[in-house]
Amino acid sequence: MLIAEDVLLLLTDDRTGKPVVDSTRLPLALAGAALVELVLANRVAVTDGGRWGSGPRVAVVDPTPLGDRVLDEALARIRGRRQPVAATTVLNALTKGLADALRKRLVERGILRAEEGRVLSIFPTRVWPAADSRHEQALRSQLWDVVVRGRPASDRDLCLVALLHAVDQVPKQFAADGMTAKQLRERAKALAAGNVGGDAVRRAIEAANAAIMASITAASAVAVTSG
Repeated sequence: MLIAEDVLLLLTDDRTGKPVVDSTRLPLALAGAALVELVLANRVAVTDGGRWGSGPRVAVVDPTPLGDRVLDEALARIRGRRQPVAATTVLNALTKGLADALRKRLVERGILRAEEGRVLSIFPTRVWPAADSRHEQALRSQLWDVVVRGRPASDRDLCLVALLHAVDQVPKQFAADGMTAKQLRERAKALAAGNVGGDAVRRAIEAANAAIMASITAASAVAVTSG
């Protein structure tokens, strides 16, 4: 299971099949997960900010395909650009079609099911409720132990916690008696700030967080202007 697939499952309501975050955050969280996976596989590297504070940049260090269609497509999109490229540019490029590709795979595996309908009997809709939630439940329990109980975590666990923290989902995903939402956010922030999988992975997560925050800020500014 890809990190991006796990992120998508955690951010999809099992009953309604709808995302639990808005259409700004979900695609960037999935793109961040794909970028992190490529870093962990030693296919790309994320460096510190370039000249004039231009932010993290991404470069391909090994163009060898991984044999996974989603990751190989992501790698090809990065490889097709002039190197190195701004991480925000990479993340925005990786969002295109990513959620649909991941949902298709999860439907094919019997983990999600696609349901089509119409709003007001006119506008077509599609949702992806759970067909088999066993993997997701085990994953959430595992991450709950990391965030709440302090269980030692793998790099993958910490990447997932960091990406969930980026979209402010940790308090909702891992509610615990005796811990406030603020405490859960602080715990997740501390985990995300650790040396997750090395500096390159940390920078990839930071780049995803920055892109998500920038998109949210831009969307808020548009809403204020429109209002």
